[in-house]
Amino acid sequence: MSTAVKIFKCEKLSVYVYPTRGKMGVAAAKAAAAKIRNIIRQKGEANLIFAAAPSQNEMLDALVAEDVDWSRVRGFHQDEYIGLPAGHPALFAGYLKQHIFDRVPFKEVYYIGTSTLENAEQRCADYERLLKKYPPDLIFLGIGENGHLAFNDPPVADFHDPKMVKVVELDLACRQQQVNDGCFGTLYDVPTHAITLTIPLIRSVPEAIITVPSARKAAAVKNALTGLIDTSCPASILRRHKSAALYLDKDSASKLENVEVI
Repeated sequence: MSTAVKIFKCEKLSVYVYPTRGKMGVAAAKAAAAKIRNIIRQKGEANLIFAAAPSQNEMLDALVAEDVDWSRVRGFHQDEYIGLPAGHPALFAGYLKQHIFDRVPFKEVYYIGTSTLENAEQRCADYERLLKKYPPDLIFLGIGENGHLAFNDPPVADFHDPKMVKVVELDLACRQQQVNDGCFGTLYDVPTHAITLTIPLIRSVPEAIITVPSARKAAAVKNALTGLIDTSCPASILRRHKSAALYLDKDSASKLENVEVI
């Protein structure tokens, strides 16, 4: 198979298409590592927000092998389920511990934490204070099958949200994706609510690396890049991010016209 890559711009968004999921992950990790090193050179430290989903597996595996001074890095994450007990295998905190937070020596890691609907608003307020204290420099993102960013599903996404962190009800397509990803056995098992960073917070982060493999994401990728910029596909707003790069594999790019990777 060729190692060819297709590169193009979609408004402000840089898009890179690779022939395999593995090559996509390595390329995204190398780009991220270069950005992290540059941030550390300029500021002495870096504040990073991570996504927790199988779409990030290859990128995170490659990232931990990169030359980064992790002792100068603070780690955050962008969303978490409400209602799951501590230690539940589907918690995003657990995913990130396994894939990066416990694999390299971070300066500090801040978790949203487990919550119930009764205390979730306090969790939001606490995390917002941390994000204000340590403004993020780079965010890692995926794109959901319904076009969501973090847990900003179309029914709850707000491009002008006054909040930085909020409680949301997850839509059916989002919950089904968690089953499709193998994170839950049935739709009934998937929580109905979550805590998420909002779209304005995501847009405010100076750098973004978006990693989106799989044919299941092809329709969402097409909508994000070619549809209207509105909350029917929240990821469409990435086309207006000041410095964002989208990494696709052949499958996730399969519905884009005039983009061929062989």
